[in-house]
Amino acid sequence: MSTSPEWAPPGVDPTRPSVARVHDALLGGTENYAADRAVARRLRTAVPEVVELVWCNRAFIGRVVDFLVREAGIRQIIDLGAGLPTIENTHEVAQFAAPGTRVVYVDVDPMVELHARQLLRDTGNAVAVTADARDVDAVLGHPALVRVIDFSRPVAVLAIGLLHLFSDRDDPHGLVRQYMEVLPPGSHLAVSNMMAAPNPQAKALEAMLLATMGTGHFRSREAIERYFDGLELVEPGVVHLPEWRPDRPTAPLAPWERLLLGGVGRKP
Repeated sequence: MSTSPEWAPPGVDPTRPSVARVHDALLGGTENYAADRAVARRLRTAVPEVVELVWCNRAFIGRVVDFLVREAGIRQIIDLGAGLPTIENTHEVAQFAAPGTRVVYVDVDPMVELHARQLLRDTGNAVAVTADARDVDAVLGHPALVRVIDFSRPVAVLAIGLLHLFSDRDDPHGLVRQYMEVLPPGSHLAVSNMMAAPNPQAKALEAMLLATMGTGHFRSREAIERYFDGLELVEPGVVHLPEWRPDRPTAPLAPWERLLLGGVGRKP
């Protein structure tokens, strides 16, 4: 796919950076534009560890999905704010653990659906849709999602690396509550959010995100834990991402590893 400023798919403004494409640029991908790469450079300048932070978030997704499928028995996943596909994507991890697991990717950037369509062309149990995660009815009522997801069976909703993009005016706590209210018992919610902290990296990253993207809302531990109100927290609870069911013993956390908190909850 060409990424020159002269061409963009319908609905994409190449002069305005998007979160999905900035992430892609940070990870060395090619599905981005000059505006996205400029933001990525500024983020790396402000917090050189930002690339490691993005990979840390993706590793968390992989461990969460593996847990959901292998241990929790989930066979349906809605990945909100999915971003552009990279490696070890949600459907790949899920379907490796249990072939036939159904996955719906949701992102507001039309490039995500366009790019994912190529990746998913031979996968009947995974689709990508363009929708704003803040519009719960539009997401859950999307015809492509309805064809894949059976709402009479448990569903996992991933909101990983998404909710800190929403201000308090968007009511992110109410948002996740709306999703979980319509899903049956046994459904799960997985969340990560940037954590408000006095350390210089947190303040620098938050300031740069707000300056370049107009978004990036760091929250207290208490606010992040409130995403799971009414749910049963899965052990080890809400923790720094490297501490959530690590694949190997963890070393003492670096300061940048303390910038994100996450967890998983089950609807009783």
